Amino acid sequence: MTTTVPTRSAFDDPVDAPPARWVGALVLLNLGLMAGWFGPIQVLLAQQAADVAAAEPGGMSKEALLAVVLFSGAAVSLVANPVWGAFSDRTRSRLGRRVPWILGGVVLGAASLLLLSMADSGLWMVVAWSLVQLSLNAAWAGGVAAVPDQVPVPRRGLIGGLIAIAGTVGVLLGIKIAEVTGSIAQGYVAIAVVMLLLSVPYLLGSRDIPLPPDHELAPMDWKRLVRSFWVSPREHPDFAWAWLTRFLVNLGNWIALNYLYYFLTDGLGFGDDDATARLGVLVLIYGGCTVATTVVVGHWSDRVGRRKVFVIWSGALIGASSLVLGLWQAWPGALLAAAVLGAGFGVYQAVDFALITQVLPGAGDRAKDLGVINIASALPQVLAPAIAGLLLVAVRELGGSVATQGESWSLGYGVVYVVGFAFCVLGSVFVTRIRSVA
Repeated sequence: MTTTVPTRSAFDDPVDAPPARWVGALVLLNLGLMAGWFGPIQVLLAQQAADVAAAEPGGMSKEALLAVVLFSGAAVSLVANPVWGAFSDRTRSRLGRRVPWILGGVVLGAASLLLLSMADSGLWMVVAWSLVQLSLNAAWAGGVAAVPDQVPVPRRGLIGGLIAIAGTVGVLLGIKIAEVTGSIAQGYVAIAVVMLLLSVPYLLGSRDIPLPPDHELAPMDWKRLVRSFWVSPREHPDFAWAWLTRFLVNLGNWIALNYLYYFLTDGLGFGDDDATARLGVLVLIYGGCTVATTVVVGHWSDRVGRRKVFVIWSGALIGASSLVLGLWQAWPGALLAAAVLGAGFGVYQAVDFALITQVLPGAGDRAKDLGVINIASALPQVLAPAIAGLLLVAVRELGGSVATQGESWSLGYGVVYVVGFAFCVLGSVFVTRIRSVA
């Protein structure tokens, strides 16, 4: 494993743009990690939960089991990402601060996916998926911190756009692998292999910057580490507002997405195989719209030097896609929602990421602070399944329709998607409170 290290301190703000080969390697790394996450989240875990629930009479329903599995994994992610980020900031290695965590994360993540492929009970699913989240968050923390480490501010919208495309293609890749492999176990194995292969170029050419030899690290103190995760809103108000806006938009987005597979089966009445194929179509449309907008708008944001207006309108578009799903419960409505979501979320991922890197409190704790920001993405994954599940249960208990099989409008899914819309719009409004970024 080799790396070319820039001749500057790890704490200096980058000035020169990284070479195209580094950008390409980072894109591939992110593509693999997204496949490792979203192949299971969007397809395999839902199918596995249905099989396990059917094999355990009297146990949890497939919806409840999926909610428990996703909740548990997201709870692990909530803690793991900032902790791994903090360790990454303190790592002394000739390979740099980030590469050891990326390497360990993808290897252990692949092993955890293999373990998940053998899970035949709810408890085993929870444990294995939690290990996947624990591992992949180590790799993710290192990869995300590489952007403020090595990309100057005027290029971060463009790089953020390319990473967003990698995420989109990674989601599509994960779903397609799950669709074509023919079995749940084979899907997990194939995703693990692809993820490992796509990480190799970055591991061989990371340009990661080691800590200065004379830099003194304070002794590890767990109490100090835990306290460091609190970033004072009074001292860093823009960081706090950026956290809150990301939390709300992601909460609305995940409320809409977590039950999309069941929306297709129970709400629109498609069979399991048909629903999987149609989910692939939706992701393809979503991905095409993301690719068509994210790099263009990310570069546009760099050119004009403005971030907030793009984040505000992209958050509103994400919310609008949920509203379409909730009100127009038909296959054409789902197609339109996928296009709107792709356009909105691609721009949001590119420009909001660039905005966040500009409100970080300090250079010495980039990975840790990005991990704290990531809580705003992970916490909604914990809360969204519970909120959506409770909404569906409440509607059912009150006599409202939920699983209509496409024969009538589902009140339950209508409520879920309207609530998602409301959170996204609220998050867009709060972006206006950020002052230090145009």
